[in-house]
Amino acid sequence: MTSGSSPGDRDRVWLVVVGSLAAGWLAALLLAVATFVTTEVPRVTGALLCGYALGWALLAGLSTRITDQPQRWAWAFAAFMGAGGVLLLAFGGSVTGALAWVWPPVLLALVLFAWRQTRRHLHSRSRALLVLPLLVLLALTSLGGVYQAVGAWADAKAFPMPGQLVDVGGRSLHLRCTGSGTPTVLLQPGAGEFSSNTGWISPAVAKQTRVCVYDRAGRGWSDPADAPQDGAALVTDLHTLLARAHVAGPYVVAGHSFGGLYTLAFAARYPDEVVGMVLLDSTAPKPATNLTKVTRSGSYDVMSHLSAMVATLGEVGFSRLYSHVEAGTLPPRSRDEVRASIAKANTVKSTIDEYVQSNRAMEQAGDLTDFGAKPLVVVTAGKGSAPDWAARQDRLAALSTNSAHRTVVGAAHEDLVAKQPDGAQSSQAIMDVVSAVRHHTQLSK
Repeated sequence: MTSGSSPGDRDRVWLVVVGSLAAGWLAALLLAVATFVTTEVPRVTGALLCGYALGWALLAGLSTRITDQPQRWAWAFAAFMGAGGVLLLAFGGSVTGALAWVWPPVLLALVLFAWRQTRRHLHSRSRALLVLPLLVLLALTSLGGVYQAVGAWADAKAFPMPGQLVDVGGRSLHLRCTGSGTPTVLLQPGAGEFSSNTGWISPAVAKQTRVCVYDRAGRGWSDPADAPQDGAALVTDLHTLLARAHVAGPYVVAGHSFGGLYTLAFAARYPDEVVGMVLLDSTAPKPATNLTKVTRSGSYDVMSHLSAMVATLGEVGFSRLYSHVEAGTLPPRSRDEVRASIAKANTVKSTIDEYVQSNRAMEQAGDLTDFGAKPLVVVTAGKGSAPDWAARQDRLAALSTNSAHRTVVGAAHEDLVAKQPDGAQSSQAIMDVVSAVRHHTQLSK
């Protein structure tokens, strides 16, 4: 502020800075949830950037027009964020790879430029209270972007896709099949997980028969879906994937946790193709209600927009930081693949969407009310469960007249797939069902 500035001028600068930046944040939120913005993470990111650009443009324009402390440096931020936002809105994921290497150093350079400019031209309490903390946050964001870009590049080099990509209708899903023999075992990992989470189970089962595991949309090496998927959409995807990959039945289906819901829904939808089932501490189905919202492709879903907003944190390294504490008990290769997947923004979004759709998935799993005399093993973790969990697992075992309910003493929920000794018992349950199918025998309790 110049020496002749009045208290009114100082207040006006404060209001311009606070009001402009607040307007930018509000515009970003409104654009990100707008109906014309699709829910892919890159396009929602583009909408957010366009909103922020508006805030910076207001700061530059209004401070020049109505105060004696013009902040023309803010035009640089407006141009930078606006250009990036338009590119992402127009081209989506096709430009994210290139932009990932460009925006962090440019943003850091702009932060340094703005820091010097505010020292010269912004003499208001808004500098210390708002602008400088915001510039520090942007500098950390740029460093996080570098961390994410380098990590994603290293992951892509270290972990090439182990299976094959199969088109399921405009997008591709990753499928990996190993071993040989019949019936084919189909594995469904739990919520937020993907094929590499079965790193103990898949190799063990592959010694006895063919086993296939895939990455649900938005995880691992699979493309994201164009809308959140409930259980019905997931099992339709899986059935299409198997048909187009020429993986014929009959199938023994096995699912852990939320994967158990999709396993039940698959068995209900395709009963003639499923000859056996294993439920590994499966989430329990529930009766259908008329209140559960069904999200269809092309329909507006504000929660999907919000999940994409949260997932943008993955683009600046937040989920990569968290990933290092996950999957530590899996085989080293599987552990590192899981951590690489967790670090991706699409994994964050698809996981949030999966939980949002959980009620619908539980209802769809409830469509299976009778598994006849087909072999069924229910495996329950021995610790950390709710008081009524065992009773729910008993009800699942009662779906078949040829069933066994086994409790793994000392094992927690995730241990059934993540730890070798407990994973071995899960693998044995699957192989017992395979054997019962092959020899038409009763399961031992």
